[in-house]
Amino acid sequence: MTVLIIGGSGFLGTELVRQTVAAGQNPAATFHSRPGDQGGATWHRLDLRDPLRLEEVLDTVTPAAVINATSGGADWAATAEGCFRLAQAAAERGIRLVHVSSDAIFSGMRQGGYDEACLPDPLTPYGAAKAAAETAVRLLCPDAAVARTSLIIGNGRSEHEKLVHALAVGTRQGALFTDDIRCPVHVTDLAAALWEITRSEAAGVFHLAGPDALSRYELGELIARRDGLDAGRLPSARRSGTGLPGGLDVRLDSRATQQRLNTRLRGAREFLGGDRTSDTKP
Repeated sequence: MTVLIIGGSGFLGTELVRQTVAAGQNPAATFHSRPGDQGGATWHRLDLRDPLRLEEVLDTVTPAAVINATSGGADWAATAEGCFRLAQAAAERGIRLVHVSSDAIFSGMRQGGYDEACLPDPLTPYGAAKAAAETAVRLLCPDAAVARTSLIIGNGRSEHEKLVHALAVGTRQGALFTDDIRCPVHVTDLAAALWEITRSEAAGVFHLAGPDALSRYELGELIARRDGLDAGRLPSARRSGTGLPGGLDVRLDSRATQQRLNTRLRGAREFLGGDRTSDTKP
């Protein structure tokens, strides 16, 4: 099965490409500014804001499935409109679509967390764009899979891990919030789960997050201890009252999704407790 990984040069995309190559396959992947470092993939430049280029890439690769692992940030044209065009093109060509979404679509005001049936109620432009993208995918591609995830961590390469290192050694100012709660997931677990979903015929909404709900400060402490840093040097603060937008306590409940998967989504306390590799298989 030919699969196109959109956003293949990003953090999650890189792991998706790595697992595919490790399994002896040659994936096609896209990049925005420069190709990824992973060999064994065929790279295509793509900006989702360019509809003609999107058509060219899909017609060149002729994939049976597409995994959209791009972020796009708060750029509405890329994150919302670009995903609308992708979903439309996939529907027209009969391509299976797996769309990666975010816990940013939720406000954090629901007690008990968010399961797969919860409707988006975003507070930020990024969350609104991701929610609009979800709507487009589900309307245009009823057989598609929408996979919501949380903070993605992985072997020192994630932005949060880099921030923790910089704060611990004093090369960056700032603080880790004690009241900003998420459910971190390891990038290798997340990629393996996405591949499992892609190779199946499963459709609908999936939650791919770890079972541990942690504050960004608690997560920082775990990262620091794993990497031999002084966790006591990490500055802490409360985000409430700062005026920063976005939900505070956003817990993705992934239990229903986990029951459908063979891939086990580990909690941060487990994967940051010394084991830097995943127990999942490509």
